This record gives sequence, C-alpha cells and structure tokens, in this order.
Amino acid sequence: MVAQTGSHILLVEDDIDLAHWIADYLIARDFKVTTCHRGDEAVALIGSLNPDIVLLDGMLPGMDGLDVCKTVRASFTNPIIMITARDEEIDEVLGLEMGADDYITKPVRARVLLARIRALLRREEKSRTANSQLSVDELASNGVLKFSGLLISAQARSVILDGESIKLSSNEFDVLWFLASKAGQVVSRKELVSHFRGFDYDGFDRSIDLRISRLRKKLKDDSSEPFRIKTIWGKGYLFAKDVW
Repeated sequence: MVAQTGSHILLVEDDIDLAHWIADYLIARDFKVTTCHRGDEAVALIGSLNPDIVLLDGMLPGMDGLDVCKTVRASFTNPIIMITARDEEIDEVLGLEMGADDYITKPVRARVLLARIRALLRREEKSRTANSQLSVDELASNGVLKFSGLLISAQARSVILDGESIKLSSNEFDVLWFLASKAGQVVSRKELVSHFRGFDYDGFDRSIDLRISRLRKKLKDDSSEPFRIKTIWGKGYLFAKDVW
C-alpha cells in the first residue's frame, strides 16, 4: 500500500492490523507510506526505493529485522527506527549495534512514533540542505575541523579520511563532531549521554558506546586497541589529535 504525499516511509511489519493502523495514521499526516511484511522483501525495497526513513519490526518472516538492519546499513544512510516487541535492554542494544538510529517498543504509541520520525527527518533535511549548498572547495571557508588526513565539515556534515568520503549516519556524525571539537580532552560518558540522549547516565545505557564502536570501524581505528578515539577507562573517551 502506498500513499502519494510527503516524506517517504517504508514500514516493515508482519502484523497486518498493526501495519494498517500505523500506515493510516502516518498517511493522515501527509507522509507517503510503503508497507511490506517480510524482512527479505524489505532489503530489496530499501535498495530500490531509498526511503526517507525505515520503520523496522524486530521479528519478521524471511529475515529477522536485526539482520535486515545489518545488511542495508553499509549503503543506506537514512534513518532506521527499530520496533521491538519486548521492553528489554538486549533488543535495544542489538538494534543500535546493527546500525539503527532509534527504537521504540510495542505497544506503539502514535504520538511518540510521530515525534521520533519528525525529529529524525528534520535532522536529515538539515544535512541534505547543507550538502546541496556547499562544494568540496568551499569546505575550508566554513565550520571545518581538520586533523592531518581527516576533514570534518559541520555544515556539509561530511567526513573525508585520506581523500576518501566516509558515510556516517546522523547519530554517528554528531558524536564524531562533539568528540573532535574537544580533541585532546577526555569526554565523560555522563556528558555524552546527557548531551545526546537527554537524561543522566545511569551506568547502563550503551547507546553512545555502540555509536563510537561503529565510528571506529568506519574511521579505520583498531577495535582491540583504539588509538584514534581512545577509551579512557573509568572516565570516558578521548579524540586523539595527531594520529590521522
């Protein structure tokens, strides 16, 4: 089922009644919605449609939602919201680890879902607008952080490492910019969680750690002994200045 207006959302949900309810709710708010009910079909649709956002159920026939997320994340840079059936930390952690930008738990609350979608779409629109207005030659005259072979542009929200453009999700870019802007300083988990998640660090939230883990892989850091984004045990993270 497809509606024809607004930002394009791909809804992947095998509960037919729930899928119809979510689709109708979003269509009434001027979104274009495509629905499918199998994980293997979702992979193909994400590749062909390149939707503005994906709502992805965790438990799906054909391919598990977590595997769908992991499969498409390398090439699909728009937001993915995981929908998990149980309010358990393991579901949240795995979803974020596979590359999801956010997650909500069932039963789905309409206003919460809408708020999460709009927040992610606003962030993506800001990124696209900045990219359309800047060329590579203009980066140096705008908000840029440069560390030897690493170039980070705040306005273009772009990252170039050793001449190669690095694809980052919005969440990953935001964390990288925050750390790089404090290069040489230890940034605590408490500060990161408070800044990006909006609540005090309780000692259990791992979302920031998982974003940094993904960043390290993309920035060719050593996961066993990271030297670019260092872990300072018991304190937080340190973005090194002179190793790029």
